[in-house]
Amino acid sequence: MNLRFAETLKRLRTQKGLSQRELAERMYVNRSTITRWESGSRLPDVEMISRLSQCLGISVGTLFATAAESDDAPNVILVDDRKIFISGALPILEDVMPNASITGFTRPSEVIEYAKTNRIALAFLDIEMGKTNGLNLCRTLLELNPCTNVVYLTAHMEYSFDAWSTGACGFLLKPLTPENVRAQLKNLRYPLNSRGAEQ
Repeated sequence: MNLRFAETLKRLRTQKGLSQRELAERMYVNRSTITRWESGSRLPDVEMISRLSQCLGISVGTLFATAAESDDAPNVILVDDRKIFISGALPILEDVMPNASITGFTRPSEVIEYAKTNRIALAFLDIEMGKTNGLNLCRTLLELNPCTNVVYLTAHMEYSFDAWSTGACGFLLKPLTPENVRAQLKNLRYPLNSRGAEQ
């Protein structure tokens, strides 16, 4: 849930003197869609956020930033099909982001199920993972929540050109180091909330 975005949307709508039905008509969506956004059960996608900014007279950047904020500690995931890599990388991420909720996954299918019920603020994805690669997983995660930051992890530099076409915002070569992770956090497209990472 993202109650912060929901509350912001409701406030902006009422300030404009619009009912949910009136906003829905301007957005070309059903009223139930507005209701879900204002309850925090769903987030609008990139196109809908752009339309909202026009209808409500607010910058699209402000809406994106609000959508990216979490009411709780940000959910961060690490996905790699090798358990030994996850075991070594999780302590590094926990050290850099002590107040984030960090979860490791070895199966992309489990990540997709998790993403359907949890808003992922930041995903570190291995690129080579058996039948499913990280590039396809990135696309799926961004379909579920376009405000997810995705950073690829790989030992193969040649993937970097393909990686940028998926909507990811970062690329790190293995092995992970605290310094590299901290540097990458400064370049995220959607900032983590202030409790997410060490300042």
